[in-house]
Amino acid sequence: MRWLVGWSCASSGAGPAAGPRATPVGARLLWGGSAPLWAVGDWRPDDVRVIHSNHDSTTRLAVLGRCGADDDALRAGLTAARGGALRHLTAWPGSYTAVAQAGRRLAVVGDLAGARPVFHTAVPGGTAYATAALPLADLVGAPPDAGHLAALLACPDVPEALGDGTPYAGVRRVPPGHALVLRDGSRDITGYEPTATLAGATASRHDAAHAVDALREALTEAVRARFAAPHRSAGRLPWLWGSGPRANGDSAGPGPAGGPVAGTDLSGGSASGTLALLAAGPRTHNATPSGDGPAHQRLLAVTFNDLATAAGPAHDAELARAAALSSHPGVRHLVVAAGHDALPYAALAHGPLTDEPGPALVTAERHRRRLAAGGTDHLVGHGARQALDAHPARLADLLTDRRRRHLLRPVSALARADGTAGKALAVPFTVYRAARTLARTPYRDGLEQAATALFRLAVQQEGSGNDGDGGHGAGDGSWGPVGASLAALAWCRPGPAARWLTGQALADVGARLRRAAERPPVGLPPRPGERRAAAALHRHAIDHRVFEQATEAHGQRLHAPFLDNQVLRACRALPEPLRVQPGARASVLRDVLAGAGVHALPPGWGATSHATHAAAARTGLRTYAQPLQDLFDAPLLADAGLADAAAVRGALRAAAAGEPVALDGLAQLVAMEVWLQRLLARRGTCWSDDTPAAYGEGDGDGSGEAVGPAVPPTGCS
Repeated sequence: MRWLVGWSCASSGAGPAAGPRATPVGARLLWGGSAPLWAVGDWRPDDVRVIHSNHDSTTRLAVLGRCGADDDALRAGLTAARGGALRHLTAWPGSYTAVAQAGRRLAVVGDLAGARPVFHTAVPGGTAYATAALPLADLVGAPPDAGHLAALLACPDVPEALGDGTPYAGVRRVPPGHALVLRDGSRDITGYEPTATLAGATASRHDAAHAVDALREALTEAVRARFAAPHRSAGRLPWLWGSGPRANGDSAGPGPAGGPVAGTDLSGGSASGTLALLAAGPRTHNATPSGDGPAHQRLLAVTFNDLATAAGPAHDAELARAAALSSHPGVRHLVVAAGHDALPYAALAHGPLTDEPGPALVTAERHRRRLAAGGTDHLVGHGARQALDAHPARLADLLTDRRRRHLLRPVSALARADGTAGKALAVPFTVYRAARTLARTPYRDGLEQAATALFRLAVQQEGSGNDGDGGHGAGDGSWGPVGASLAALAWCRPGPAARWLTGQALADVGARLRRAAERPPVGLPPRPGERRAAAALHRHAIDHRVFEQATEAHGQRLHAPFLDNQVLRACRALPEPLRVQPGARASVLRDVLAGAGVHALPPGWGATSHATHAAAARTGLRTYAQPLQDLFDAPLLADAGLADAAAVRGALRAAAAGEPVALDGLAQLVAMEVWLQRLLARRGTCWSDDTPAAYGEGDGDGSGEAVGPAVPPTGCS
C-alpha cells in the first residue's frame, strides 16, 4: 500500500507545534517543520515530486502519483494555489494527490472521482491527514464503525447514508471534488469544482463533435502521462525504489512477470480496447507506447481466458475481438489462461488487508493471475461505464429539461431488450411514468421514501426471522434490463445485500436517511440523474482503489485513465442526448478512435460482458460452496449485529443451486466478512515511536528532484 501522511497542529506560544509523537514506519520525509509530510510505501522517484517557490522557502508543493505536468507547470499551479485557486492543482493529466503549503496554510487536494481519496482525523492539538484511512485509525486507535459498515451494506451508493464516514470511527473522508485546508490545526473542507448544472442547455451536432474531440485529447494525454515523464532529467531512468537498475539500462525493462513496462488489459471490450489502441500509437511499424524509444518496446496487451466458464459463443467472440485488436504492429498479445483456481471466491484465506472492504476481495485471486503477466505500468478500463454511460435516472432529468423526444430511443431499446413481444408496448409507458414520478419527487421526499423502505424491510426481517429464502428481490440478477432501469429510477434505494441484514441494522441505516432528510440541503438539491450518476461513479472509484490494493504487486502500477480529473471533465462535457441512448459508450469511443486514426474495429465492438461475469460468479459459488458455508458458520458480521448468518447461508446454497439470487449482494457480504477477519487477525502497526532519519525535505533549489528510496511498511500492507 502506498500512502502519504502528515498533520497540522497549533503551536503553544513560542514553543513548537503540538502533535503526535509517532512517525510512520518505512517512511520518507518530504518536508518537516510544524506540518510534516511523509511518503510511505514503494513509491517510485518520479512519482514523488516536491517543488519549492523561487521566492519563499515555506511555499512548496508535493505531487504524489503519475502527473503529466512539468516543473514549470507545477510551479505555476503552486502560485495559483497560494492565492486560493486550488482547482489549478487538478488540471494536469494523470492521477495524483497534491499537497500545497504556503506559510501556515496547508491544502490537500483530492480528485473528482474519489480514486485518490483524502482522510483526516483529530489528534492532540490539531488534525492528521493521509491518503489511506487505516494508518489514521492506527494513529488514534479508532475501532471499526459498525454503523458505517451497516450503511455500506444496506445503501452502498447513497451518500446520505454513508456521509463522510469511513469503516473506522472518528476517521473522516474528504468528499470527491473537495480539498482539506488546514491552518494551525484547524480544518476546513472546501470544494474546488464549479457546481453549475447544464440543465436546459441545448446541444448541437458541432457541440457533440467538439466534446468528442476534447475527450480524445484528454484520453491521449492521460495515456501519455503514464508512459512519458516530461519532468525527468535527460538520461534519467525510472528506477523502482529498492529494485536496482534494469538490464542494459532499458527504461522498458521487465515487469512483474517479464513483460514490458507498458501494458494494458485487452478483453475485447470498448474501454480496454480504446486504451490499448491509444497507447499503441499510430499503425506504423515503429510505433511505441510512449511515442519514443526503440521499436521493440511494444505494448503488452493481456487477455484473460477463463477455462472454467469458457463455454459459449459470447466467450469465443470476446477472444476473437481481442485477437483482432491485437493485430496492431505496436501490440504484443498475451492470453493468460486459468481454471477453477482463479474463479471468484478462490483463495479467500490469503490476501492483504485493504484500507476498506470491497467486492474486489472476492475476485482478487482471479485478477492477480492476469495482472501478474502485465507490465510495470498497466492500463485498465475501469470507470468507463460510470463516466460515459448515462444512469437510468437521467431520464428524469430529460423530462425536467422538457426533452421528451430524447426518451424515445432509450425506452424503445429497453422494450426490445425485454424480449417479451406482448409487453413491448407497455414498457415505454411504464418507464416514462417512473421517470416522470422521479422528476416530480422532491429530494427530501426521496430520502424519506428510502428510509421508509428500509424500516419496512426491517420489520419484515424481524417478523419472519429472515429464514434465508435465497434473496429474491432487490438487486436480483433475474430482473432484466427493464426491471433494473425501473429500480434505478429513484433518488436512492436499498442495495442488493440489504435483505440479508438484521432488522436492527436496517433500522439504524433508515434512521440515518431520515436524519439526512430532516437537515436542510446545502444550496439547491441536485437533480436525481446527476446525483445518482455521481454517486455511482464515486462508489466505483472506491471499489477500484480496493481492487488496486487487493491485487497489488510490488513495483507494478495500475492506471485507470477514465477516472482521471481531465478525462472526467471531458466526459461531463458530452451532451446529454449523446449519452442517453443505446450503446452510447461504444459509439463515443468509436468516434474517439476514429479521430485518432483507428477506423477498422472488429465485429461486436462494444458488446457487454455482464453475462460472462455472472456466469463466473455462479461457478465460483458452486465450486467453493463448502468454504463459504464455513466462513459464515460463526461470522463476525453476525457478532456485530449486522447480518443474519442463517439467511446468508441459505442464500449461498440457493446461489450454488442456480436459483436467482442477488450475486452482487452476496459478493458484498462475503467481502466484508473476509475484510473483518483480516482486520481482526492483523498484527503490527503503521507507526513507530522512534524518530526516523530524514532523507531530505525535497530539493531546496526547486529542481523538483524526487526523494530517495523507501522501504515498504510491513504494518499497513
